This record gives sequence, C-alpha cells and structure tokens, in this order.
Amino acid sequence: MQPDTAIEPQPAPAARALTCPSCGGSVALRAAGYTVHVACQYCSSILDVTDPQVKLVTAYNQHLAELEIPLGTRGVLRGVEWEAIGYLQRSEDGDYGWEEYLLFNPYHGYRWLVKVRGGWSMGEALTVTPDWLSYDQLVVNGENYTHFFADGEARVDYVLGEFYWRVAVGERVKTADWVRSGVMLSREENASEVSWTRNAWLAPAEMRKAFAIRPEAIWPPLPHQPSPWGAWLRTGAKIGALAFAFLLVFALFFGGTSWTAAGSFPVAADGREQSVTLGPIVLPHRYQSVHLRADVPQLENGWVDLDYSLVERKTQQVYEAYGAAERYSGTDFDGPWSEGSRKAEVSIASVPVGTYDLVVEYKANRWSGASGYAETAGWMDPAAAPVVQVEVRRGAVYGSNLLIALLLLAAPLGLALIWHLAFETARKSESDFAPSGEDDDE
Repeated sequence: MQPDTAIEPQPAPAARALTCPSCGGSVALRAAGYTVHVACQYCSSILDVTDPQVKLVTAYNQHLAELEIPLGTRGVLRGVEWEAIGYLQRSEDGDYGWEEYLLFNPYHGYRWLVKVRGGWSMGEALTVTPDWLSYDQLVVNGENYTHFFADGEARVDYVLGEFYWRVAVGERVKTADWVRSGVMLSREENASEVSWTRNAWLAPAEMRKAFAIRPEAIWPPLPHQPSPWGAWLRTGAKIGALAFAFLLVFALFFGGTSWTAAGSFPVAADGREQSVTLGPIVLPHRYQSVHLRADVPQLENGWVDLDYSLVERKTQQVYEAYGAAERYSGTDFDGPWSEGSRKAEVSIASVPVGTYDLVVEYKANRWSGASGYAETAGWMDPAAAPVVQVEVRRGAVYGSNLLIALLLLAAPLGLALIWHLAFETARKSESDFAPSGEDDDE
C-alpha cells in the first residue's frame, strides 16, 4: 500500500548495515531513518527495522528474482537521480501481473517506477484528493481524468528491498484508475486509508537512457499510453494549415490577370495556311505562366490548327505551344449529335519577364464526313468569313497543380489519422467502461 502522506526526507540520510536474523546475510539500508520494512536480498525474509534488534516479520526461501533494474542501481529521470531501493510484484489474484520499483532520492523523497506489459510509468503520491466533475470525471491540479478501470483488487505477490511502510506478501488493496493522455490516476484503498498516485508515462527512450532498459512491443496500448500519432497529427495539422494558407496566398498573388483580348483575325475560306502577329504582350514578373485562349464562334464541322509562338522582342527567345479548336455535329438514327468545342486553351509555363509578340500560324480544315448534315451559310463561306478571337492571361496558377499539392498535404495527415484512430480504439477497448461491442474480453 502506498500511503498518501508526503514524505520530506532530510538530505543525505546515513546508510546503515544490518544482519538478517533468518540467513545471517548483510542487509544495507539506503534510506536509513525512513525505511520501515526491508526484504533480505539473500533469502527474501521481511525484516522490521524500526526495532533496534531488527525483528524477523516473515521468513522466505523464495529464490531471488532476476530484476530488470537491480536494487542499488541509479538513473536520472526527469532531471533527478534516483536509486532503486525496493521491488514489488503485484497482480489481481495472480492474473494481470505488474512490477513496481521504489525509487529514492534524499532531496526529493520517493517515487514509484511501474512496469505493465512492457510499458513504464513514474508514480508520485498525491497530497491532495481529486474532485469529482461528473460520474466518470475527476480533476486534480487542473487536470481532467476519465474513469478507466473500476473495482479492482491488487495483491502483493513478491517483495524485495526496503520500504517506508510495513509491506507483506498477500497484502490486498481495492483499486480504481482514471486516465488522461500520458497520465494515470490510481486510487488504492484498504481498511485504514485511501491513497492516490499520479503515474506519468515514460517514453522508451527515457527508460533506455536512465536504466538501459530495452523497449518492448506494447499491444494493445496501455490505458494512459499516448498515441504515437497524436503529437505528429497536431504538428502536421499546424504545418498543413500553414502550407494551405501559403497556397491560397500564392494562388491569389500569382493568380494572374483576367482574360484580355490579344486580337482577332479572319479564317481564309479556301483553307490555306495563314500567319498573324499580335501584341505587344508585356510580362512583368521574373517568371510567369501564360495562358492563351482562342474562340471561333462560327466553327462547325471543321477545325482550326493554331501554332503559337511567343517571341521576346529583345532576345528573340521563342516559347511555343499548339492548340486546336474543333466542332462537329450531325444526325444519325439516334437523332442530332454534336461534339468538340469552338474554344481552345493552351498554357506556356515559366515565361521570363519581357515584351513579347504573339505569332499565330493557323489553318482551317473542313470535315466532309457529316452524314445528313444540311449546310448553312457561315463556316467557309466567303460572304461570312469566320473569325478567330485570341485572348491572353498571364501568371495564372494551374488548378490541377493546386489540387495535387493539397492532396499531397492531406495524404500523410489522413494516414496518420487512420492509425491514430485505430490506436485509440484499441486503447479504449481495454476499459471497463468501453462501449458495448468494443471490449473483446466481454
């Protein structure tokens, strides 16, 4: 049982050597003056060291446990050097066993190092009693906790080392636990007192650095084990939000101008190849994309090939693109049909600053395979020659590129969210208060 009385030892208590009345072995007290019971490291007998004659409480012949952290080992946790002076094995009537090491520092008192299914926590006795927020919610020191385990019973199965209370194998206490991410609040009660312990999760890296403990796989997660994806998600969401904001600003800043007319020119009715020069087109930024859009309003059952060349007036550097406007229609057994578009849009990426002429080489083509098509005046009719209208827009951001960028941002966050939810589902399913159907043990 871990009493809730705060222990404030004086600095550097004197060490004391004892002789075990059961086996004659030498027993060293590391916290002399505060230790009440000590377990002999040779025969595991429990000794009462408050009596000058050192009384034998219980004799044991149990073989000394192979401890992962040998008693007397020192390690630094949370900036304080601790020494392991006691060891307990506890369980719920032999099931669901766990281990507890009693740590001591002459300036900071006692702490508990608890190992459950490969996960480690550091426990500190509370000096205040938590307050109830609701049926399953507690609050202490501004931290909210949710009920996780109820109506348990812990039994001491093995004792080794020294302790600041009279511990005995077979000792039982009633238990209950509340959790928040990274912390478990444990309540223990016997006939005489109630104690509360705050158990803070220790990352494998902390235990490896402090006591050379090798990490173990833990599944399902422990009640207060933080999701490995939780912190990553929070950081990723912040970075993603900043990146999304940057993309929006980028799209607005580099979204370019609206469409403006660059010029128009007629299509020869005889279908010969023609050329026209439009401009000037001024590009003010160091680099920008240039969008060109052609519209042939009278186009029907034919197409117009358009070869564009942006020619910088000073350097004669050329940037080329190709487009085609095409429109077809007719009738068949299913009735009238049409396809294609009288408009054609092309883009030229990363065009440097400068003043440009737009040279357009174009040629009209007539489709002769229209079945049942009744010709009308207009297209290819010299009396009403069709006209190509060209518009230009600079600096436009490609919508598909923005979409791809957003998908690339969202993909890792989505995967991390799926893994985080799976982790949390597995963790919560271990609770006595898991929703119906989640607890696999029921």
